[in-house]
Amino acid sequence: MTAGELLAAGLSWPDVRGLKRRGVLVPVGWGVYARTAPKVARGPAGTYALRAAAAVAAVGPSAVASHHSAALIHGLDLFGRPPAEVAVTRPPGTSGSRTARPGIRLHLAALPAGHVTIRRGVPVTSVARTAVDLARASSFQAGVTVVDSALHNRTVSEAELHAVLTTCGRWPGIQRARQVVAFGDARSESVLESISRVVFHDQGLPPPVLQAWVGDPEEVIGRADFLWRAHRTIGEADGAVKYADPVRAVAQLRRDARLRQAGFEVVHFTWDEIIHEPEQVAASIRAAFRRRAAA
Repeated sequence: MTAGELLAAGLSWPDVRGLKRRGVLVPVGWGVYARTAPKVARGPAGTYALRAAAAVAAVGPSAVASHHSAALIHGLDLFGRPPAEVAVTRPPGTSGSRTARPGIRLHLAALPAGHVTIRRGVPVTSVARTAVDLARASSFQAGVTVVDSALHNRTVSEAELHAVLTTCGRWPGIQRARQVVAFGDARSESVLESISRVVFHDQGLPPPVLQAWVGDPEEVIGRADFLWRAHRTIGEADGAVKYADPVRAVAQLRRDARLRQAGFEVVHFTWDEIIHEPEQVAASIRAAFRRRAAA
C-alpha cells in the first residue's frame, strides 16, 4: 500500500512511523509499504514478488505486474537477462500514475478480467496474457522460450493462448505472437532446446521430433533431445552441467557409441555454439544427414 492510501484510511504520519518502528509496516519502495514482507519475501522469487507488488502499488489500484515481471513471478523461463525495471501494465484512462517511476517500466493496455490473476499475493497478468505480451514485444526466440516453458509446465493451454490472441487481435506485434504460439511446443524442456528449435528453423533444417525414444530392434537405448527420423540423426543439446559429473559423462559416451552401432548419427552442440555459431551447428547436422544417406 502507498503512503497516500494509509493516510486516506485515517492514519497520521506519527501512526505510520510507529507501525514502521514495530515492524508492522515494512518500507518496500519510495512511499510504499508492505504488511507481510518477511513471509512474502522468502527466497529470490518471493523477494522479486515483493518488489513487483511495490511497483504495482506505486502505479495505482488498477495496475498489475506484466511482461517479464509476470513471467518471473509465474516461474516461466526467459531468454537472456530480464530488464532491471519491474514491468507494470495499467489500463488507459484509469486512475493512477501517468508516468513510470524509477525502476518501473509502465505499459498502457487493456486488462480484461480473464487476463488478470493473483500469484504470490501480487496482481499479475495471466500466464496466457504474459506469454502473448512477451511474444508481441520481444524477439521470436524470446517469445518461443516463454511459450514453450508455459506449455511444458502445463500452466497454460493452447486454447488459452489462442483466446488471448483473439482478444488482442489488432494490437501491435500480434502477428508475430501468432507465429510464436503456432511454433510453441510443450515437449521443449529448456531454454537451450527452445532456442535450438528456432535455429533449426532459421537455418532451413527440417523440424525434428523432440524427446524421442531411440534404440535398435532389441531394446530402447535412450531418449534423444532431437531426432530427424528420416535421416536417422540425433541432436543433443549439451547444457552447462551435462558433463559436470564424470560418471555421467562416461555414460553419455557409452550411450553415443551404442546409438552409432544401432545406425544413428549423433551430433552434440553447446549453448555457445547454438548462439554464436548457428551456421556451423546446422552444417554439422547436414553433414550427419549426408553420412547416413551414403551408408
